[in-house]
Amino acid sequence: MAETALAQIMAELAELEDPKTREVNERHGDDHGVNLSKLRALAKRLKTQQELAGQLWKTDDTAARLLAILICRPKAFERDELDAMLREARTPKVHDWLVNYVVKKNPHSEELRLAWSADPDPVVASAGWALTTERVAKKPDGLDLTALLDVIEAEMKDAPARLQWAMNHCLAQIGIERAEHRTRAIDIGERLEVLKDYPTPPGCTSPFAPIWINEMVRRQHAE
Repeated sequence: MAETALAQIMAELAELEDPKTREVNERHGDDHGVNLSKLRALAKRLKTQQELAGQLWKTDDTAARLLAILICRPKAFERDELDAMLREARTPKVHDWLVNYVVKKNPHSEELRLAWSADPDPVVASAGWALTTERVAKKPDGLDLTALLDVIEAEMKDAPARLQWAMNHCLAQIGIERAEHRTRAIDIGERLEVLKDYPTPPGCTSPFAPIWINEMVRRQHAE
């Protein structure tokens, strides 16, 4: 029965595959061609199915793994399971969804944040920084923000792209959330110039930390 369900879903995902969507996704490093709105609709229909989610993940297919993330029970995973899954998640979208939709809701998230932040693999480390950014925003008590800024100041400029992006997000979050660290966060951003020239569409906020921080603070005061 389970194998039949898996085969049916994989066939449905294959039907949803669109060459134009794949072309756009591949520019961002994601090797699938399924429209995410249609993928979410399929997940809504399937509802939560932890066993099926595990089977979908094991296919190593990107669209199937995204679907698995949407129908799994985030709190059901053990620490080592999530660690293994993150190391297998090599496409950006799978990596991001796994961290944001599953790990952040899992009771082992803090333990994984500490382990991943110190990992020599920059993609794994970027997940640790993403979880740190979440803590800066929601549960900053106990975080040494000065030490975090020290690490960002020393390492962000030469970090690989994924890790650099995650560290930059953390830098911006510290500057946005914590007035006492704002001047230093902006100064670090201005000196390192990370993402200063990043192409930003009209109406969107630049990821360059000084612009990002100032714009978000301005919005907070405007509310």
